[in-house]
Amino acid sequence: MTIEALAALEPGSLAKAVALGGPTAAPSTAFDTVLDSLDKLNTQMQANDQSIQQLALGGTDNLHQVMMSLERTRLAFELALQVRNKALEAYQELMRMQV
Repeated sequence: MTIEALAALEPGSLAKAVALGGPTAAPSTAFDTVLDSLDKLNTQMQANDQSIQQLALGGTDNLHQVMMSLERTRLAFELALQVRNKALEAYQELMRMQV
């Protein structure tokens, strides 16, 4: 089933699927959390770019805060990268399973 087909489902059809023994939770909640985390990471990266520009232009003299922010963002990015790698490995393992 394509994404467009999933988007075209009516709200009542999910309730029918649950009544027929389908999943009890909306399938997009976990992905919404991941997308929110990626949006926050993107916002952090853009804020760091602005901080670096301000530091280079002499707008701020607090090198310590800029470096701490950069390190926090680097760690968050590496965490997101590792989560992606684990999800990809799990997907590849599922694809290798024989049914």
